Amino acid sequence: MKLKLTLLTVAAFLGSVSLAGNEDRIGAAGSTQLLINPWARSSAWGSAGGAHVKGLEAIQLNVAGLALADKTEIGFTNTTWMQSTGIKINSVGLAQRVGESNVIAISMMNTNYGDIPITTTELPEGGLGTFSPSSLLLSLAYAREFSTSITGGLNIKILSEGIANARSTGFAFDAGVRYVTGERDQIKIGLALKNVGPPMTYKGDGFAIETVNPFTEIATTTEQRTANFELPSLINISGAYDFMIKENILTLAGTFTSNSFQRDQFRAGAEYNLDFKKVVVILRAGIAYEKGIFSETETLSALSGPTAGVSLDLPFGKNGSTMGIDYSFRTAPVLGSIHGIGIRLNLGRDAEEEE
Repeated sequence: MKLKLTLLTVAAFLGSVSLAGNEDRIGAAGSTQLLINPWARSSAWGSAGGAHVKGLEAIQLNVAGLALADKTEIGFTNTTWMQSTGIKINSVGLAQRVGESNVIAISMMNTNYGDIPITTTELPEGGLGTFSPSSLLLSLAYAREFSTSITGGLNIKILSEGIANARSTGFAFDAGVRYVTGERDQIKIGLALKNVGPPMTYKGDGFAIETVNPFTEIATTTEQRTANFELPSLINISGAYDFMIKENILTLAGTFTSNSFQRDQFRAGAEYNLDFKKVVVILRAGIAYEKGIFSETETLSALSGPTAGVSLDLPFGKNGSTMGIDYSFRTAPVLGSIHGIGIRLNLGRDAEEEE
């Protein structure tokens, strides 16, 4: 089993060469909300922790980390996505351990774009009311511990997006593996393939044109065909290392993202775990880098600059359960910063330390 997983990892790594960022295809993919990390805990250090993340939030970075979830984990995060846009993102999820080695999870991400005035060629200034674009992502994930050092997982995603008179639905899947080694399991390596699925297309009344023949005064409706669009597939190759500083843990992590439809990215982050017995404080900072990201004229990313955040884990009950409060900050200078705040419940926590 270990040999098969090792070969799979090598094959996926070699395959990442063919998925390298291609500037000729930038902007050609749709459903780019799949690239957004809606969770406060893992986004606070630049989403660099693909090899380190555990539990529910692993669904976003590397689903293999889901296999290390506690008995039951419930999470919710509200994100203000670029303050000047008024966009809000809500994510909620549940992870449940089934037996000793298996974990299943379900999560949902809903994006609220606010109300937009309805306009027509006759009334370009509006006055016909408003409509609200919609975007919904549902994830169904499964992960398994194959051994004390190897975990793997699969995530199936169903996505729906649309406006008042046009809609598109589709599906995609993620797959990931995670390997841990070292005397104290301090060395972690992860690899994740994300957003692989068939092309999507929009359909609806918005693509119908009604015309009237001026001679016969007969109205006819013509349906326009729409072009397909690809999903923003990518591969994440991640690593992390834990340093013991007295009774506390400092984790350094990095991720290389090979994108199919945009520039490749490098992510780096640090997490410092301070254990005060009755409360655990976790400090995080990170950065995501790609070519031209610090230039307003050259950048092709909405995000630039550093990220930061903090978590508080509070124990309650007699079975080792904890409640966590997470906050993350991401810089996006052009459209305003991004703030996320979340709450987590780990019920029936295992003896192993949480990330």
